[in-house]
Amino acid sequence: MHAELLSLFSISVALAVGAMSPGPSFIFVAKTSIASSRRDGLATVLGMGVGCAILVLIAFSGLHQLLVTVPWLFVTLKILGGLYLFSMAVKIFRGANQPLIFGPEGQAEKIGFGKSFSVGLVTQLCNPKTVLVLAGIFAALMPRDIPGYFYWVLPALGLFIDTLWYTFVAFVLSSARPQRVYLRYKKSISRISGGVMALLGIKLIFTK
Repeated sequence: MHAELLSLFSISVALAVGAMSPGPSFIFVAKTSIASSRRDGLATVLGMGVGCAILVLIAFSGLHQLLVTVPWLFVTLKILGGLYLFSMAVKIFRGANQPLIFGPEGQAEKIGFGKSFSVGLVTQLCNPKTVLVLAGIFAALMPRDIPGYFYWVLPALGLFIDTLWYTFVAFVLSSARPQRVYLRYKKSISRISGGVMALLGIKLIFTK
């Protein structure tokens, strides 16, 4: 039992470090929380968390072996994921010059819970390399005899850790001061965010 708890703790730390690493997820949560609303930001966060739980379950269930043994499948998924990120980058970049549309109460127009959740979920799932990274973490940190409850504890851990971190990000960035800064420098922030997203998409496509 001690080995199992130590394994879960080590995996939790690895998942937390991965969640806090800058990437497409952070960009979308930050942009949605600042430019739209805290509610839409939290919907994006929930999508990210569910996506993380799915990826953890996929990695733990052994699909990573299929991606390793069938190279063309991995390459195909990698290209599709990269193209998705690149298309979102183009959308962000094009929106740099477009003014925010404000509602009757002076708030930026809401994206909507469903759309925000979907974008968060798809963004999280679009990188097949995450499955291989998670599989590597599990291979290194799993106990020798893997208990059955790991099949539901690990996805729950992924959901909890990802959601907790990005909820913090959403709450911080949806406050008044970050929103004022965003409105002031919207064009530059959008172009930088779009450029970073495009580079991440290109990196995903061409990195072996």
